Amino acid sequence: MVVMVFFVLSRAMGLLREVVIARQFGTSAELDAYLAAFRIPDLLFALMAGGALGSALIPVLSAYLAREDERAAWQLASAVLNWVVLAMGGVAALVALLAPLLVRSVIAPGFTPAQQALTAELMRWMLLSTLIFGVSGIVMGILNARQHFLLPSLAPAAYNLAIILGAYLLGPTLGVRGAVIGVVAGAAAHLLVQLPALQRFDVRYWPRLAPHDAGVREVGRLMAPRALGLAAVELNHLVNVVLASGLAAGSLAALNYGRMMMLLPEGIIAQSVAIAAFPTFSALLARNEQAAMRRVFLTTLRSVLYLTLPATVGLILLREPLVITLLQRGAFDARSSAATAWALLFYALGLASHAALEIITRAFYAAHDTRTPVSVGVAAMVANAILSVALMTLFRRLDWAPHGGLALANTLATTAEMGVLLWLLHRRLGILHGAREISSAMGRIGLGCLVALLTLLGVNATFADAPAWLVCGLGIVLGGGMYVLTTLALRCDEPMALMRTLWRRVRRDVPASG
Repeated sequence: MVVMVFFVLSRAMGLLREVVIARQFGTSAELDAYLAAFRIPDLLFALMAGGALGSALIPVLSAYLAREDERAAWQLASAVLNWVVLAMGGVAALVALLAPLLVRSVIAPGFTPAQQALTAELMRWMLLSTLIFGVSGIVMGILNARQHFLLPSLAPAAYNLAIILGAYLLGPTLGVRGAVIGVVAGAAAHLLVQLPALQRFDVRYWPRLAPHDAGVREVGRLMAPRALGLAAVELNHLVNVVLASGLAAGSLAALNYGRMMMLLPEGIIAQSVAIAAFPTFSALLARNEQAAMRRVFLTTLRSVLYLTLPATVGLILLREPLVITLLQRGAFDARSSAATAWALLFYALGLASHAALEIITRAFYAAHDTRTPVSVGVAAMVANAILSVALMTLFRRLDWAPHGGLALANTLATTAEMGVLLWLLHRRLGILHGAREISSAMGRIGLGCLVALLTLLGVNATFADAPAWLVCGLGIVLGGGMYVLTTLALRCDEPMALMRTLWRRVRRDVPASG
């Protein structure tokens, strides 16, 4: 709940960030350059730090801390930190030197020369934020291993706030360069927000590399395949950039906004739950408590699906009024709204798959298995690239906006990846034992989603001429309310369990009278 509350704050700030950027730059060629400039820095971050490092560092640190060997834990963290700074610093310098060639040949060959020059310039600045994020990611891993989630959950909000200020205050005079200044300042804020917690846990720093240390080697072993998997994700984004660079100006921006709106509930629900559950998964498997692991995993997965499936229905049926309400102002006009809503339609179909993947992959990482998710992820990357070209071509022949094909390709590839990984996890841990209970729960959730769908269809038909904000508000309140009431009437375990948990917390926190 702590992580989810701050994920709501972070996602709200992220949404405000996109609203400000949309107002300043719409779906312009300048914004396309800004988005394309992220690709190589994000790829570098994925390969050398970020989620890859956290997925490898947390299980190893948790093992040291479970043995109460804090000195060895902090020595390990120090060595990993030093390796990341040295490696990322060297590669970032090389990428900055080759930036114009990379943009012209790899990232955006379809851009105009002016767009390519701007993209290269922005990329060089963004590389500074990548190096800072490398350090910040290690700090986040240390704190999560100590079951501290408050400040790491607050850090993304600080990052988004800096970008908002950069775009809003500097954008009118510096253009997208103002937003990039915000990106670099936000990365620094992301790190600084977390530092006070290190002092609380008495974390120590050692200037060591220790390449032969067993812990360092284990982190490297776990990190290598995970980094490859995240690199595959970034390469998928790069494929979208390359393909979208040859489409109408603003197509890449529309894809970015559509994906952002799909990831809003995914981050609030699935990522927050996965971050909080990961150390617990690691501890249960470290103690070989597989029965408890299966129970916790299934409860977590069902809770995530209980929240994301109705969100999928809402995003699909309310996509146009949502985009208009949140983004349509300033340079973001009706054409931009239509293009974004088209991308959101196909991205939203994959929301539940994205959410389930967050939980499933954490179970593999907790079992010290990063190879299996990576192997499946690389296959999904190849499938996504093939589907992107095929569906973009098909959409053109149907006279549909082709960027929708890129969004649909992502959804199909992600859904296949989720299904394969869930099956492999079951083969390894018997995670789906009790399939009758699962199917019964999904049937009740499905009925609730059907009631929500019919409610939203009624709202759209009844208030077709009403302002977009009113349609959104009524749709969320009535559709969400009918979903909750239906699932409660069907005695779904998920809302009942949440209500019992909250009631126990209230009774514990309120002192007894008399």
